[in-house]
Amino acid sequence: MTIAIYLAHLNPVTNAHAEIIRDLVKKDKVVVMPVRFLAGDIEINSKSFPFTFDIRKEMLESVFKDSITISSNYTFHAPFKKYFPPLVSKGSWKLRKEILRNIEGDYYTYTGDKAEGLMLKLYRLKPKIGQRKELSATSVKNDMYESVSGAKNDWEKQVPTSVAEIINENWSVVEKFASSEDNTMRVLGMKFPREGYS
Repeated sequence: MTIAIYLAHLNPVTNAHAEIIRDLVKKDKVVVMPVRFLAGDIEINSKSFPFTFDIRKEMLESVFKDSITISSNYTFHAPFKKYFPPLVSKGSWKLRKEILRNIEGDYYTYTGDKAEGLMLKLYRLKPKIGQRKELSATSVKNDMYESVSGAKNDWEKQVPTSVAEIINENWSVVEKFASSEDNTMRVLGMKFPREGYS
């Protein structure tokens, strides 16, 4: 069976993510890899990446049970600048090797982003580019942060019911980042925490 590798932030898991994964599961074995940023053994979280890998794994398991495999192999280790420039840096090829660890047989990577698809192609990760969904995790996060200050919105309708329950159980995380500065930066279209970059 072909393996579909889904590399994504999933912060949080939205209805759009769930739709993508359900479509992939219909045809292939699915390995979901939520991205992590580590400094040593400590995960770096920020306003753009509020939920830890473990919470996002719980979100995915609440929706898909054991119908997918969840892997921590998509991990950037500080200092993150070592992954640049792409294709030239040893760090970027080491990451590719780690992504493919335990992937046996035929596989492809899935993305809904054309620029990301090009990068995956350059790394020979056999991308399949799907149609980008209108609902983004960023808009869901923004709605959650606004609701902390009392704004009425429907963020809970934009995520699976079980994911909304997990977010509410971890609402202190949302409150923590709602009023904080977004300490992330873009490098060649990719988002990284400022902390741990250099």
